[in-house]
Amino acid sequence: MARRKQRKKQNSKVGILAISFMVLGLFAVIAYKGEELKIKNEAYITKEADLITQIETEQERTEELKEYSKYVKTKKYIEEVAREKLGLIYEDEIIFKAK
Repeated sequence: MARRKQRKKQNSKVGILAISFMVLGLFAVIAYKGEELKIKNEAYITKEADLITQIETEQERTEELKEYSKYVKTKKYIEEVAREKLGLIYEDEIIFKAK
Protein backbone atom coordinates (compact mmCIF):
# COMPACT_ATOMS: atom_id res chain seq x y z
CA MET A 1 0.00 0.00 0.00
CA ALA A 2 2.79 2.38 0.74
CA ARG A 3 4.13 1.86 -2.74
CA ARG A 4 0.78 2.69 -4.32
CA LYS A 5 0.56 5.97 -2.42
CA GLN A 6 4.11 6.82 -3.47
CA ARG A 7 3.33 6.07 -7.12
CA LYS A 8 0.16 8.14 -7.00
CA LYS A 9 2.08 11.08 -5.53
CA GLN A 10 4.80 10.73 -8.19
CA ASN A 11 2.24 10.43 -10.97
CA SER A 12 0.34 13.45 -9.73
CA LYS A 13 3.57 15.47 -9.45
CA VAL A 14 4.57 14.46 -12.99
CA GLY A 15 1.07 15.31 -14.24
CA ILE A 16 1.11 18.70 -12.55
CA LEU A 17 4.57 19.38 -13.96
CA ALA A 18 3.48 18.36 -17.49
CA ILE A 19 0.38 20.57 -17.28
CA SER A 20 2.48 23.46 -15.99
CA PHE A 21 4.87 23.14 -18.95
CA MET A 22 1.92 23.02 -21.34
CA VAL A 23 0.40 26.15 -19.82
CA LEU A 24 3.75 27.96 -19.98
CA GLY A 25 4.19 26.84 -23.59
CA LEU A 26 0.72 28.12 -24.51
CA PHE A 27 1.45 31.40 -22.74
CA ALA A 28 4.69 31.78 -24.72
CA VAL A 29 2.92 31.07 -28.03
CA ILE A 30 0.13 33.53 -27.22
CA ALA A 31 2.62 36.22 -26.24
CA TYR A 32 4.63 35.68 -29.45
CA LYS A 33 1.55 35.78 -31.66
CA GLY A 34 0.32 38.84 -29.79
CA GLU A 35 3.52 40.70 -30.65
CA GLU A 36 3.19 39.65 -34.30
CA LEU A 37 -0.36 41.01 -34.33
CA LYS A 38 0.78 44.31 -32.80
CA ILE A 39 3.41 44.71 -35.52
CA LYS A 40 0.88 43.89 -38.25
CA ASN A 41 -1.61 46.30 -36.71
CA GLU A 42 0.95 49.13 -36.72
CA ALA A 43 1.74 48.38 -40.37
CA TYR A 44 -1.96 48.48 -41.21
CA ILE A 45 -2.41 51.77 -39.36
CA THR A 46 0.48 53.29 -41.33
CA LYS A 47 -0.94 51.95 -44.59
CA GLU A 48 -4.37 53.31 -43.72
CA ALA A 49 -2.93 56.76 -43.04
CA ASP A 50 -1.10 56.67 -46.38
CA LEU A 51 -4.26 55.64 -48.18
CA ILE A 52 -6.28 58.39 -46.49
CA THR A 53 -3.67 60.94 -47.60
CA GLN A 54 -3.80 59.52 -51.12
CA ILE A 55 -7.61 59.72 -51.15
CA GLU A 56 -7.49 63.37 -50.04
CA THR A 57 -4.94 64.16 -52.74
CA GLU A 58 -7.08 62.49 -55.39
CA GLN A 59 -10.19 64.34 -54.17
CA GLU A 60 -8.33 67.64 -54.49
CA ARG A 61 -7.20 66.64 -57.97
CA THR A 62 -10.79 65.75 -58.87
CA GLU A 63 -11.94 69.19 -57.75
CA GLU A 64 -9.19 70.82 -59.80
CA LEU A 65 -10.23 68.81 -62.85
CA LYS A 66 -13.87 69.80 -62.34
CA GLU A 67 -12.86 73.46 -62.16
CA TYR A 68 -10.68 73.06 -65.25
CA SER A 69 -13.56 71.36 -67.06
CA LYS A 70 -15.77 74.36 -66.27
CA TYR A 71 -13.02 76.75 -67.40
CA VAL A 72 -12.55 74.90 -70.70
CA LYS A 73 -16.18 75.60 -71.54
CA THR A 74 -15.81 79.37 -71.11
CA LYS A 75 -15.38 81.93 -73.87
CA LYS A 76 -12.16 83.17 -72.25
CA TYR A 77 -10.50 79.75 -72.65
CA ILE A 78 -11.62 79.47 -76.27
CA GLU A 79 -10.14 82.90 -77.01
CA GLU A 80 -6.83 81.98 -75.31
CA VAL A 81 -6.49 78.79 -77.33
CA ALA A 82 -7.42 80.58 -80.55
CA ARG A 83 -4.81 83.28 -79.95
CA GLU A 84 -1.96 81.14 -78.57
CA LYS A 85 -2.23 77.93 -80.54
CA LEU A 86 -4.01 78.97 -83.70
CA GLY A 87 -2.74 82.55 -83.98
CA LEU A 88 -6.23 83.96 -84.60
CA ILE A 89 -7.30 87.53 -83.85
CA TYR A 90 -10.49 89.56 -84.03
CA GLU A 91 -11.25 91.35 -87.32
CA ASP A 92 -10.93 94.84 -85.88
CA GLU A 93 -7.85 94.02 -83.79
CA ILE A 94 -4.42 95.47 -84.62
CA ILE A 95 -1.23 93.60 -83.70
CA PHE A 96 2.04 95.43 -83.17
CA LYS A 97 5.21 93.44 -83.58
CA ALA A 98 8.47 94.56 -81.98
CA LYS A 99 11.54 94.72 -84.18
